[in-house]
Amino acid sequence: MRETYHKIWSLLFLILSFVTICCSMGVIADDAILRIATTNEVKSPAFIGDYTLGIFNHLSNPPLMQMDEKGKLIGLLADHFEVSPDNTEWTFVIKDNQFWSDGIPVTADDVAFSIQMYGTSIPNAGWIGETLIDTQVDGNKVTFKFNKPYTNLALEFTSYSILPKHIWESIENPNEFTSTGPYVGAGPYYLDNVDLNAGKVIFKRNPSWKGKISDYETVEISWFKNEDAAAKALESGIMDTYWKYASSYPYAAIDSLRKTGNFEMLEKPTSGLTFLGFNLKREPMSDPAFREAVSSAINYQELVDISTLGYGLVPNRGFVPPAMDGYIQTKPMEYNLETAKKTLDSAGYKDSDGNGIIEAADGKDITLDLLIRNSYAREAELIKEYLEKAGIGVEVRTVEDNTWFEMKDKLDYDITLTRTTPWGMLMHAGWATGYFDSRRTGQGVLHTVDDEVFLKLCDDILSTTDQTLLNGYAKEVQEYYAENLPGIPLYWKNDITPYNKKITGWYSNPLYGIMNEFTFTGVKSSA
Repeated sequence: MRETYHKIWSLLFLILSFVTICCSMGVIADDAILRIATTNEVKSPAFIGDYTLGIFNHLSNPPLMQMDEKGKLIGLLADHFEVSPDNTEWTFVIKDNQFWSDGIPVTADDVAFSIQMYGTSIPNAGWIGETLIDTQVDGNKVTFKFNKPYTNLALEFTSYSILPKHIWESIENPNEFTSTGPYVGAGPYYLDNVDLNAGKVIFKRNPSWKGKISDYETVEISWFKNEDAAAKALESGIMDTYWKYASSYPYAAIDSLRKTGNFEMLEKPTSGLTFLGFNLKREPMSDPAFREAVSSAINYQELVDISTLGYGLVPNRGFVPPAMDGYIQTKPMEYNLETAKKTLDSAGYKDSDGNGIIEAADGKDITLDLLIRNSYAREAELIKEYLEKAGIGVEVRTVEDNTWFEMKDKLDYDITLTRTTPWGMLMHAGWATGYFDSRRTGQGVLHTVDDEVFLKLCDDILSTTDQTLLNGYAKEVQEYYAENLPGIPLYWKNDITPYNKKITGWYSNPLYGIMNEFTFTGVKSSA
């Protein structure tokens, strides 16, 4: 009998051991996938043409340059760059020992092809086509010559993913090309699958990658319908982190996530902000006095309290946040409803018929067309409420992202709510100039300012690398914003990024947060 019990216990021990090993293998398999939650939806498997996929693909197809955690520009696909004294010729030296995921070496020809392709085939990169006049390849070097000085080129090239020429040169319309994958990439991972049905993109480790590697064979980025759903996914433990381009983890969900005890919170001030933009080609938005009145009608502290739940600040008239180099102190934005009404009255905007809405010079009520995307609905209702209290009528028109891009480019609106991103604050001549310069193209820019004073200031910035001059220009730009109010900043904010405390090696930079090569080659599981 004792021998029988011994055999039974031995068998049970073997079974339990087997189950334990299998479970452990299952955990290892799960741990081999790094899972990222987002609300940035990929709407099309267009590698370049889809806005969100065009950001995610930096992981698989690295741009020439990147930022370190302190905001310094350093090489990514490029080792370094050289610039001519007149800032019109830029030579990028490509790193050695880099390979596409199909085993073919990365070359300077790939870089030359990619940048030229963006300039000729991608509408949002039209500035490249308008200014690039020559491209030369010499070994591992590629030289771009422009028709005017462009001191910010290295920064611009943090956003353009480099593509394999041997794949993409046969594609007639790269902006509209779609495929669910796999796509050939040269980063630590390549894009294996765009699964619109499952709501995720899947990156696999690049078999030809020669650099440092993380613990994870696969990176999955899953998009959720809304912030609540994404937050629940983190709280339940099925996601390791949350990332939304130039945005914070939802402020309302932070305390609940903290209570799980499973996540650390990375909090950083950002140069990104939400602002009210004016169509300066229409009246009365073209009137500085009208814009001044609008600025006085907005309750900034209430916007900070509602939109950031205490993780923000009332902004200054100079627009540029303190998180950005070159920031200067200007007067704070100030809410004063009576001042708003008096300013309107003094400028000739009166409510002669007593219906609560002021009239334009032609006697018609001023009712502004406020064009927004879905994500700005809450702020839009507040802006509508504020302006109507001052006697300015407002009708909110909500459209999808692509429609907004089209309509703002056609200047088919009166006012709009939008935002800047950290990269956007630095692009063009820096300090948010790219959002306002009428010569600039791009999905997020308003290009509404054609004042020669402002345009010359942008050109002066782009033609020098003298830091003393640049500091002076930064001051002039912010003083221009403070005086002219081409856009009204609504609030400055801190961004919060939660991450699984059992995973180490997270790295954050000012441009893309944790979505960078340092993170994806450095994260380790400590479980």
